[in-house]
Order: sequence, then C-alpha cells, then structure tokens
Amino acid sequence: MLRDVMNEAKERMEKTIEALHGDLRTIRTGRASPALVERLQIDYYGAPTPLNQLAGTTVPEPRMLVIRPWDRSTIGIIEKAILKSDLGLNPSNDGQVIRLIIPQLTEERRRELSKQVARRVEEARVANRNIRRDAIDMLRELEKEKLISEDELFTGRDEIQKLTDESIKEIDEIGKAKEAEILEV
Repeated sequence: MLRDVMNEAKERMEKTIEALHGDLRTIRTGRASPALVERLQIDYYGAPTPLNQLAGTTVPEPRMLVIRPWDRSTIGIIEKAILKSDLGLNPSNDGQVIRLIIPQLTEERRRELSKQVARRVEEARVANRNIRRDAIDMLRELEKEKLISEDELFTGRDEIQKLTDESIKEIDEIGKAKEAEILEV
C-alpha cells in the first residue's frame, strides 16, 4: 500500500517536470528552435490544432524558422495565429512557406521572458506540493482504514517529503538554466 502511494506520487512529480520542460521549450531565447511554434494552436476548421500537425518546421539559419504547411490553404490562418501569439514575431510568406526571423532579444524582453520562466517554475512547484498533499491524504486515509500503521504513516510522510524536496530542487535547477539561457547575450 505504502509503495503504491509513493510510486504514484513519484510518477506524477516526474510528469510535472516533463510538462515544465515542454513549457520552457516554447519560450524563445534568441535562437531559432522549432519548439517555439510546434505547440502553437491553430484554428483549423473550427478545431484548435497544434502547428506541428499542420506543417513542418525547419531551422535553415540560427535566427530563422521556416514553416512549410502540408496544405497551402492554411498559410493565412497559421500566419494569423503566429501574430496573435505572445511570441512577438512577424511572419512573412511567399505563398509556399512562412519565414520567421528571430530578432535579437532586448533587455526588456529578456526580463519579461525571465518572469514568464519564474511563473512557470512556481506553477510546477505548486503542482508538486499539491501532489505531496494528495499523497499524504491517501496515507492518512489508509491509516484510518487500518491498512497501514501509524509508524508507516510517519515514515511514508517523510519519504514523500524527501521526494517533493528532490523534485522541487530539480524544478529550480531547470528554471535557473532556462533563465541563464534567456539572459545570455
């Protein structure tokens, strides 16, 4: 019983870290990366669809992305979605592909992006603390039902706290690395 609760909490914490990695990949750092736009939602026939399902994205130069839609009729809606997004990029198209020039980040934009990173890191920390709370509540419930002893409850709480501390430490390291990448000139 105790192992099951621990494994579930660990698995959920790992998923939180994976989600944070995915989120932070979408924040631009001054270098072109397909991850900047691949999760961008495009209104395709009334259904929000990720860009990577409608087009291929390549990086021909360090500061340029080329988006090649599978269906040329989607160029207009892809362009609109990029303009509406918080990426701050101006797309240009030649009827075949969309080109995005990644401008040098200004100091103000770097600070703004750094705040976005901090906010997402804090959301991940909160998610992990919620996972800890849920796991401890499950342990209390098991103890109430006499499925585990009081000693096992305290041991389990300590182990879950260690798991949470390790996970939050990893989240903080990921956040610091991304901030350093953004602030790098």
